[in-house]
Amino acid sequence: MKTPGLTCAVSCALASIFATPSTAEDFSATVVTGHPPIFRWVKMIPEAFEPAVQAALEGTEHSMTFTNQFGGAIAGVGEELETIGVGLAELGTCQALFDPSKLAVQTVTYYAPFVSSDLSIVSSVVNDLHRNEPAMTQGYEDNDVTYIGAPIVIDDYLIMTNFPVNSLADLEGRKIAAPGAAVNWLSGTGAVGVSGNLTTYYNELQTGVYDGVIVFASAALPLKLYEVAPYVTRFGLGAQFAGSLCANKGWFDGLPEEVQSALNEGADAAGAWYVDALEEAVVGALAGMEEAGATITVASGETRQAWADNMENAALVWANELDAQGKPALEILTTYIEAAIDAGASPLRNWSEE
Repeated sequence: MKTPGLTCAVSCALASIFATPSTAEDFSATVVTGHPPIFRWVKMIPEAFEPAVQAALEGTEHSMTFTNQFGGAIAGVGEELETIGVGLAELGTCQALFDPSKLAVQTVTYYAPFVSSDLSIVSSVVNDLHRNEPAMTQGYEDNDVTYIGAPIVIDDYLIMTNFPVNSLADLEGRKIAAPGAAVNWLSGTGAVGVSGNLTTYYNELQTGVYDGVIVFASAALPLKLYEVAPYVTRFGLGAQFAGSLCANKGWFDGLPEEVQSALNEGADAAGAWYVDALEEAVVGALAGMEEAGATITVASGETRQAWADNMENAALVWANELDAQGKPALEILTTYIEAAIDAGASPLRNWSEE
């Protein structure tokens, strides 16, 4: 259901967006997110992005005033792209993970597991793809937004279960929940994939709806999943790209070049802040779960390779389907994997070459 008011006042908003900006020194921007500021990708906006923009504008004749509307105040999760595109906000998070029909190509990493667990590599590669590959930004342009930067990356996915996992055979017949396209990762393991999400994991593990979940450490600790799934197995399924900061295209295009540059510089600073903060959180999360009684093991290289080799190549199916719709997903899949390798990643399987 769309947030009430999303479709109202659009004509007025559009009139203000496409007007040529005056010579006034101060520009204003409403910033929207569906998630509340407890989430790191929201916290980076007031703590890193906005201060960096203000710093970049120092010495120019321009300034920027931000009005933050977080936690669904204007746009719910998955509604941010449309809200920004129609001009009810100027800036915000555009979440490919929660709006895959409109940002389909941007979900590429979720169809290519076992590429890299390094947050910095995934963040840098995806940011470069957005900067240099028109196919990567077409989805934004089609929805009247502009990619600003600050990739929202999710730390390395692992499996938490209510039973020990010593080999892939232990997953046979077990119900394992995973978000979105990550359900595809369970093919070839013998496990039964179930669609799930963070908001329901604890209760459904507790009540036996499923036996385990694919999740990431930085979320597992605060959700206390170790209480109902105390066996943590690090398979190195990989860090993933979920979204970014974007701006209304008409508004952004109408800004002076100095202000555009300041927004991009702010996004670069926010992206660096986010990766650093997340890496620190992951270390703390793993230590915290272990201290709370969780058993943490690292899967062997042989086990990881066997999983990757036996998995169905959902990436090629996904890419071919999107290519048939005129969305160059295979090009992006190929470029993503090649760029990750160039950046130091060692994918267990090249999903684009089969």
